[in-house]
Amino acid sequence: MADSASSITPGQLAAPEGEQLKLSELLDRGWKILEELDNSTEPFGPETIRRVQRGVSLLEQAAGMVAQLELFSRNEELEEVSTADLKYLLLPALLGALRLKHSGQHQRLETLRAARLCFMDFLKKCQDYNVCQFQLPSADTPFIIHECSSSAGPPSLVAMAAKRQSKIERYRQRKELEARLSEVRRLVESGQADDEASREFYLLNIQRWVGVSLEEMESIDQELEILQNMDALKQSSAHPAAQSSRRPMKPFVLTRDAVQARVLGAGYPSLPTMTVDDWYEQHRRQGALPDQGVPRRVPGEEDVDAQERDEEEKEKQAENDDPAALLKARNWDEWKDEHRRGYGNRQNMG
Repeated sequence: MADSASSITPGQLAAPEGEQLKLSELLDRGWKILEELDNSTEPFGPETIRRVQRGVSLLEQAAGMVAQLELFSRNEELEEVSTADLKYLLLPALLGALRLKHSGQHQRLETLRAARLCFMDFLKKCQDYNVCQFQLPSADTPFIIHECSSSAGPPSLVAMAAKRQSKIERYRQRKELEARLSEVRRLVESGQADDEASREFYLLNIQRWVGVSLEEMESIDQELEILQNMDALKQSSAHPAAQSSRRPMKPFVLTRDAVQARVLGAGYPSLPTMTVDDWYEQHRRQGALPDQGVPRRVPGEEDVDAQERDEEEKEKQAENDDPAALLKARNWDEWKDEHRRGYGNRQNMG
């Protein structure tokens, strides 16, 4: 910066509370504290809380002085703002970022709402001066989000795709801004920057913080919805008796008699009218059984009949002098003459 935040030494940060600082010094010191907290790897502790409170106090004093001096007006253009005053447009964004560093859970809702108001103030000023093109978020989003969340339907795919594309474009622009900002920063910190380079440095910072503010407001809205839903659950669980106001039902008993039969039924289409033996006897008298009229055979008699039929068949073939039958019979007799009974039965080893 022309009065760059990086040119402030740690000794200047530890200035006494009663010390009267200039407007530029208040901004530079608060900005320096924010940059150090962002780059710090130390765990959150009492020292971090003290530095956050110190940074918020410095930036609030600077914001009050800017309001008294009326440095900005909605009736002027960006080109009419001097380079020395341009950096004070960043005050609300820096103040909102420092407020988010508070991690106390008991006042988290108030912290988020205060930070959102700071980011909204910064974005409105940037829109008034037409710093860059962006869509200003709704001012009442965090306060009505829990009322319309139950009635609203699922988000459409078109809206989700547009939101995703907007994030990708915003990320690409932010990377380009940071690359250009690092080049201009080295020139400004070397002390060789003229008024044009200093003005470009502050404009690039303002454009970068526009993207940061939009992302932070989106995260704040999501966290506000979660916290408000948690509060609603806590309130509903604290009064469980108010929800159960229905009168208890009187007990009743189902008897196993005609009343129960009329209510539940038998469980099948109809009751049986006769036993299996009765059914069989009725069909036997009517001659409707499958085996009725067919004589029954004894198993031993069937074998005797088969043997008698075979013998009769052989006798008929012998009487008719069938050559094939006679040849088969002679061969069989010769074979029995040459081979004793049981020949070839290797299982008996004979």
